[in-house]
Amino acid sequence: MADRALVVGLGVSGDAFVHHWRQRAGTVVVIDDHPTPAVRDRARRLGLDLVEAPGPAEVARLVAASDVVVPSPGVAESHPAITAALERGVAVRSELELASRWTRRPFVAVTGTNGKTTVTDLVCGMLVASGRRALAAGNVGLALSDAVRRDVDVLVVEASSFQLRFTDTFRPAVAVWLNLAPDHLDWHPDVAAYTAAKARIWAHQASEDLAVANAEDAVVMEAARAAPGRLQTFGLAPGADFGVARGPGGDHLVGPPGELAAVADLPRSHPQDLANALAAAAAALGAGATVEGVGEALRSWPPLPHRRALVATIDGVGYHDDSKATNPHATLAAVAGFASVVLLAGGRNKGLDLTALAAAAPRLRAVVAFGEAGDDLVAALGEVVPVRRVRDMVEAVALARALARPGDDVLLSPACASFDQYGSYAERGEHFSELVRTLADRAPADRPPADRAPEGGPGGPGEAGAGPEVGGQR
Repeated sequence: MADRALVVGLGVSGDAFVHHWRQRAGTVVVIDDHPTPAVRDRARRLGLDLVEAPGPAEVARLVAASDVVVPSPGVAESHPAITAALERGVAVRSELELASRWTRRPFVAVTGTNGKTTVTDLVCGMLVASGRRALAAGNVGLALSDAVRRDVDVLVVEASSFQLRFTDTFRPAVAVWLNLAPDHLDWHPDVAAYTAAKARIWAHQASEDLAVANAEDAVVMEAARAAPGRLQTFGLAPGADFGVARGPGGDHLVGPPGELAAVADLPRSHPQDLANALAAAAAALGAGATVEGVGEALRSWPPLPHRRALVATIDGVGYHDDSKATNPHATLAAVAGFASVVLLAGGRNKGLDLTALAAAAPRLRAVVAFGEAGDDLVAALGEVVPVRRVRDMVEAVALARALARPGDDVLLSPACASFDQYGSYAERGEHFSELVRTLADRAPADRPPADRAPEGGPGGPGEAGAGPEVGGQR
C-alpha cells in the first residue's frame, strides 16, 4: 500500500484519515489554502507541519513526493493538487475509498442529490430495530476512517459525489441511488461529470450485491441497467418493487416481503417522505433487517432538523424550516407538499439553473429573495410569480409575515447554499427559526395590517408591503 499521503484540507474527514493513516505507518503532509483557527489547532494536535496556501511550484513538488493525494470533500476537482496528481499519474483517492479498505464489515451506501442523510439515518434505525449493530458514517459527520474501528455489524455510509468521484474499489453490499438533479456545478465541471461520480456507487459491486434505484428517475434507471449487482426499484408510481398499495383500508408501503407499514401510521407522509421510506426499506431489508424492524422504525421515524420542520403557527400560517434544501430540486419537492406558499429562497447559487423553480409557481403566493442569489431569483422567476427582493433573513421573515394569509405556509427552502451569509445550512435554519419564534412570542399584537397582504390566491397580484416588487400575474 502507498505510504506517503498528501492530504488537501484538514476538515473532519482529513483529521480522522491522518490519525489512522499514521497508525498504519504512513507519512502525511497536509496543505490547506485557507486554514481556519480550528484547522491550525487540528494540525498542532496531530503534530503536523501544515503547509498553508502553497504556490503552484510547491504544490507540484509535494504531489511528486507523494504516493496518493487525498482531497477533503469540499476541495474542488479543479484544485491544483488534484490536477497535478492526475497529470503525473499520482493516485487521487477519497478518504471514503481508503477507509473502506480497512475493514471487512459490509457497507450500505446511500447517494443522491437529495434525501441522503434522511435515508442513511432511517436505514440505520431499521437495522438497529431488527437487532443488528449498525452505525451511520461518511458524509453525515462521522468519518469512515473512525467508523471502521467501531465494533458493529453494518456500516451505513452516506456517500457524496465528491467522495465517490475518487473511488476505485469501494464496494457496498447494498448501494442506493435516490435521485439526480443538477447540483454542485461549482465543484464538478458539468452535469455529466456529476452524474458519473454518483454512478460510481455501483461501479465495483459484484453480482451478489444489491443496487437500489429510483424507478421514477430516468437518469438513475439508465445507470442502474449497467450496474453489476441485483436490482430492486422503489417509487410511488406503479411497477416499482417497493411502492405504495392503495386499498379500502388505506394506503400501505409494500415490498416483496409484503406490507411494511400503513401510511396513516407514519409521522410524515409527504410524497418525498414516502419515497425516502421505500428506498430505506429496500436497503435495510437487503442488509438483513426484518420486516418487523422496518415497520417499527418507520412508525417511530423522527424527522431530522432543517427538513420541512414546522417551527410555529402564527395567525393560521405555518412557518417551516427547510434550510437543508440547497438546490432547486429539493425546493420543488418541499413546495409540492403545500397548497399555498410564501417561499423564502436565496443564498449562494452553486451554478444551478434557478428557472427550474418556475414549476412551483401554481403553489406560490410570492417569493422572498435574499442573499447573493436574490437578483438571480428575480430574473428567473419575476415573470411568473411576484418576487420581493430583500437583503437578509431578518427582512425576509418580516416581509413573509406581511405577505402570508391564513391557510398559507411560509417555507424557508432556499435552493442555494448558505455560505454568503452563514457558516452552514444549519446556522441559516436556526436563525430563521429564532426569528419565527420571536414573532410567535409577540403575536397577535404585532400582526401587520391586513391591507398589506396581496389580494387573490397563490401568486396573485396585489400590494406586498415593504420591499420592491418584481413580476406580477402569471
